[in-house]
Amino acid sequence: MQPGAYLRCSASCLHTDRQSTWRGTRTDPGLCQGFRELVGVFYHSSQASGLSTVPASRKVTSPVVSVSMFLNTLTPKFYVALTGTSSLISGLILIFEWWYFRKYGTSFIEQVSVSHLRPLLGGVDSSSPTNSNTSNGEADSNRQSVSECKVWRNPLNLFRGAEYNRYTWVTGREPLTYYDMNLSAQDHQTFFTCDSDHLRPADAIMQKAWRERNPQARISAAHEALELEDCATAYILLAEEEATTIMEAERLFKQALKAGESCYRRSQQLQHHGTQYEAQHRRDTNVLVYIKRRLAMCSRKLGRTREAVKMMRDLMKEFPLLSMFNIHENLLESLLELQNYADVQAVLAKYDDISLPKSATICYTAALLKARAVSDKFSPEAASRRGLSTAEMNAVEAIHRAVEFNPHVPKYLLEMKSLILPPEHILKRGDSEAIAYAFFHLQHWKRVEGALNLLHCTWEGTFRMIPYPLEKGHLFYPYPICTETADRELLPTVFHEVSVYPKKELPFFILFTAGLCSFTAMLALLTHQFPELMGVFAKAFLSTLFAPLNFIMEKVESILPSSLWHQLTRI
Repeated sequence: MQPGAYLRCSASCLHTDRQSTWRGTRTDPGLCQGFRELVGVFYHSSQASGLSTVPASRKVTSPVVSVSMFLNTLTPKFYVALTGTSSLISGLILIFEWWYFRKYGTSFIEQVSVSHLRPLLGGVDSSSPTNSNTSNGEADSNRQSVSECKVWRNPLNLFRGAEYNRYTWVTGREPLTYYDMNLSAQDHQTFFTCDSDHLRPADAIMQKAWRERNPQARISAAHEALELEDCATAYILLAEEEATTIMEAERLFKQALKAGESCYRRSQQLQHHGTQYEAQHRRDTNVLVYIKRRLAMCSRKLGRTREAVKMMRDLMKEFPLLSMFNIHENLLESLLELQNYADVQAVLAKYDDISLPKSATICYTAALLKARAVSDKFSPEAASRRGLSTAEMNAVEAIHRAVEFNPHVPKYLLEMKSLILPPEHILKRGDSEAIAYAFFHLQHWKRVEGALNLLHCTWEGTFRMIPYPLEKGHLFYPYPICTETADRELLPTVFHEVSVYPKKELPFFILFTAGLCSFTAMLALLTHQFPELMGVFAKAFLSTLFAPLNFIMEKVESILPSSLWHQLTRI
């Protein structure tokens, strides 16, 4: 039987059914059942033969209608589960992003996007000439950053046994990081060893002792070396790590001085006999300078400040070329303790030179001397009415210069941030240097009347002169980018929050995930409290969202012929 016959038969049955219904009569049930079977057979046969009774345009809009029907059947519980799950996921992402930002200073999503997704989406070709010039400029800036991020030995470093270890016994905290102590071990091997140490049994033992990680093993090795002979470096190790008081450390350093002077005199006579003797003399010189400097620091800590100043001056005259120990910074601190400001100014005139590397001690001591001349009479209200005098302007400029060099110091001097024990190594212009300076010099600023008040009123004005400190400085080079990373290695971040400059803004993805988490949590709460009302709002929102798509589909249906839609659906 042809499909046309089925259509005529079905139409006839339908017409008969309508007429009988209109007249209030019912058709034969068997006839209706036959009609249904006939329509079913026709539908399946037409599907098998590729024919369709539904217009092509209806086929296009049917997915939209199906989606609308599906959304209309959703219950409020579904919306509560959806918004609650979204809030939970965005909250977990927010927590991870915040932890990653606090630990590494950058956004994880942003870092992954730049590192992995950007090349896939067509990153910049580094082989072009323009980009090669840019990369050369970045390399130059990186080399400058590396040179500026050099780690220096702290000139005022404390004694491990008498000071650092006592702090650990009292608080249970480790004031030194492994990275800092490892740098000290490298310094000791550089200063106190040479290639000819294997020729002398005591020096050979100490050469191994400086490489030991276990403090008790180092101390035992030092005692073993002293059983063989008076070894200056063995006394140094015991004074630094075993002595529990400054007086005991001073006693050991005096014994080290006797042994060190005899070794220095012997090597001085033989230094021109060969390269080996020259290296040995260099080592003995470093040992002698180190011992005398630490003895001067012991005198300073025990209150014999004038004696300490004399020892430091003699040491600087005897070994003027050994600037690596920065003994002038020890001298500046001792002179400030004596309030001998004229001598402080003389030392600054010698070392605050453009050709020498700056430090927070030099810059802030210069600012303190200029602030001392005007701070006792300085008043912000009077200065705003009459303007700054020449002396006040010089003091403010000196403070701005110091703050530009190290912007972390004022918060410690103004006691806006708590101090910790300074590390054994510092990073110039970093938080570690600020801690080391403020730890020893805060008392000197407090002693000058009005100095901290002047600093409090003027230090933040520095940042207006350098709005982009990482790109361009005012009196110094741009602020190094690497300081935060190095300071996190030098400082115990377990109980100290590293100061970061310039203060980093929260990444976009943290703000975005925070907003998304808050929004979805609010939706989940509202849907749980008012399910019917939120269901109406959700349906209205989704209907509005799909309205442009429905409008476009209707326009496309009205413009394109149905035959074209039919061909497209068949494809």
